[in-house]
Amino acid sequence: MSELVARTGRHQQRYENGYRLVAGCVPFRYKSSGDCGNSDSGKNVEVLLINSPSGPGLLFPKGGWENDETVEQAATREAIEEAGVRGDIMDFLGYYEFRSKTHQDEFSPEGLCKAAMFALLVKEELELWPEQSTRNRSWLAVSEALGSLRHAWMRDALDCFCKWHEDKLVSGT
Repeated sequence: MSELVARTGRHQQRYENGYRLVAGCVPFRYKSSGDCGNSDSGKNVEVLLINSPSGPGLLFPKGGWENDETVEQAATREAIEEAGVRGDIMDFLGYYEFRSKTHQDEFSPEGLCKAAMFALLVKEELELWPEQSTRNRSWLAVSEALGSLRHAWMRDALDCFCKWHEDKLVSGT
């Protein structure tokens, strides 16, 4: 059993203008060989996706941003809880709005959510993590991930990650 425990409940959840505030990340790592990478850097990028217990398709780790943490802390907590990975937040990728069918409540009756997404360079994969009984993780090339993500807003976040990666890491700016 994992020594880490996933947070549950909504009593600490942040809301803003009818939106539930969410934090998440695009976990990534480098592989030394393969068919998906940037030839300029000599490094191949893979991103980590997880399954959802509520349906088909893959997702990036994300979840509620709570009152007692920064948005970066929330993103790294979700990566640990849902995907069992730790790493370094590299940069903010943007805000993404979406509608949740499963998280409608008195503060967001329409299920509106606003996700702050970050690039997370994975440094450690945990053997045990809080949601491992309901989540499987999959490392995929970016091209595979684009075709596997369940939500359009997550594909947009991955596109933003790719542009960020090209600009910040490959060109060194």
